[in-house]
Amino acid sequence: MRSFHSDRTFIAVIGDIQGSRSLQQRGEIQNRLEAVLKEINESFEDDIAAKFLITLGDEFQGLLFNGKNLLKIIEKIKFELYPVTFRFGIGTGHITTDIHPDMALGSDGPAFYHARAAIDLLRKNENRKKAALSDLFFQSEKDDRSIERLLNTAFSLLYTLEQTWTDRQREIIRDLLIHQDGQTKTADRMGITQSAVNKALSSGSYYTYEKALKEVSAAMEELSV
Repeated sequence: MRSFHSDRTFIAVIGDIQGSRSLQQRGEIQNRLEAVLKEINESFEDDIAAKFLITLGDEFQGLLFNGKNLLKIIEKIKFELYPVTFRFGIGTGHITTDIHPDMALGSDGPAFYHARAAIDLLRKNENRKKAALSDLFFQSEKDDRSIERLLNTAFSLLYTLEQTWTDRQREIIRDLLIHQDGQTKTADRMGITQSAVNKALSSGSYYTYEKALKEVSAAMEELSV
């Protein structure tokens, strides 16, 4: 266990699978999710205060020192398990208990309270048959609600863009986000022309999406300082 100064702000992430009970091959999907979370724990080790793990049924959680790579972590889960869909509650705040680095379980405090409230709000909106405006919602321990509104609006716009993508566009965008080495190399890996990649990115508003991801990631990093 590790103890941290009480003034430190953490980012708690609680996620779960949407409509999990109606999914076919539910056990296989859970196994895939577990494998992806393991990859995340290894790839983003420096960012993680307590490792991501499945907690209850189809719910999982993790604790981050900062928000620098938060959206990269979320995008990896979404891309790797597509067409399975998720909802994510994000909370910033203090942790009032000791932290178990090997698992985000047993830790408690406002960061997790806000993450829980955020994901519960997404669930309530779904239960009320409201149109899904986002799969990600953020709540903060800080009093400045204007930042919450701004970030949640950005998440909603990112989600709206994602909903316009075809499966092929999603594959191309996933490759470019992962490798970050240009359209030509993406085309080579996928066995298509560079012009086909460019067309898919343009029609999917990729560069708008990428810029928004970077700006929101920068804002999330500042929140956890």
